[in-house]
Amino acid sequence: MTGIRRLANQLNLSIGTVSRALNGKPDVNEETRQRVLQAAAEMGYVPNQAGRALRKGATGVVGFMMQTGAEITGEGDVFFMRVFDGVQTVFARHHLDLVALLCSSEEDPSAYMQRVVARGFADALIISATKRRDHRIAFLAERNIPFIALGRSETDAGHPWLDLDFEGMAEVGVTRLIEKGHRRIGVFAPLDETNLGFVFLDRYRQVLARHGLAFDPDLVFRANPNERGGHAIAQAIAAMPEDRRPTGFLLTNEVMSLGLYNGLYQAGLPPGKAIAVIGRDSPQAHYLVPKLTCFTLSLRELGIALAEALLATMPSYAEHYPLGTVRKVMPLTLIEGDSDGPAL
Repeated sequence: MTGIRRLANQLNLSIGTVSRALNGKPDVNEETRQRVLQAAAEMGYVPNQAGRALRKGATGVVGFMMQTGAEITGEGDVFFMRVFDGVQTVFARHHLDLVALLCSSEEDPSAYMQRVVARGFADALIISATKRRDHRIAFLAERNIPFIALGRSETDAGHPWLDLDFEGMAEVGVTRLIEKGHRRIGVFAPLDETNLGFVFLDRYRQVLARHGLAFDPDLVFRANPNERGGHAIAQAIAAMPEDRRPTGFLLTNEVMSLGLYNGLYQAGLPPGKAIAVIGRDSPQAHYLVPKLTCFTLSLRELGIALAEALLATMPSYAEHYPLGTVRKVMPLTLIEGDSDGPAL
């Protein structure tokens, strides 16, 4: 006797009712659903996902594509794991599973995406690290595959996206440093075509111009977005003539401040005194001395918003999330510390 038939006989219910209860269908009352779920757990019954996929034309899996490798995540990820927690919190309501799709930093993201789609093991996709012009967006849209982007792009397929407020970081951070007397303000920018670098630098230049300060390309430091990248920036700052160095610095990446602090201390340029620093919040940053002035947001809440916005585009779940096509910039909050003192 197959598992679902035995489960139905044990509960004196029809196979159809048991199947609908296991799949979270709304036409099954909550008491019956709980009876079925409890009995299934006691039996150790697990639905045959392959069979369900053939019958439903769906896998129950959503893929989250992220790029990996030492050049990107450094000594370990502190961003995506908390986002994943929020995403899976929503997916669990509907018996969906999140799968991380790890694209090596040595592989072309577009080629990786094409291979993932060809295998067809996910119902929908979440993409991240969006480029200024991102071929993945057009590719998924042309194939009518539900997806959402964590990050904006000039490639616009009318798709949903969420992004962090990098313009707001530039606006608030640079203005704060200028008000403290800093006139040479350094910033980090990615090495590649990641779109956040463009939107951040655009606003950085606008804020400088509004305060009558000239843009200096030597104050834009490009590095890998990890601890080593932060350390490399500190070494580059130390190698500059004293009158050309930045007196304040703004980082958009959450882990680079660790390397930047370490490198500045090694160079005899203590952060918060010789050079003011504003960064992004992370668990590791809580142990920095002086306390880091940083931008923060709830990454778990970001993950929840990301998942709900994706499900809003999928017919099977849209009634639960009548949000339309979500395109939203998520604000960050500045937490004041001791790392961004006034210019000497």
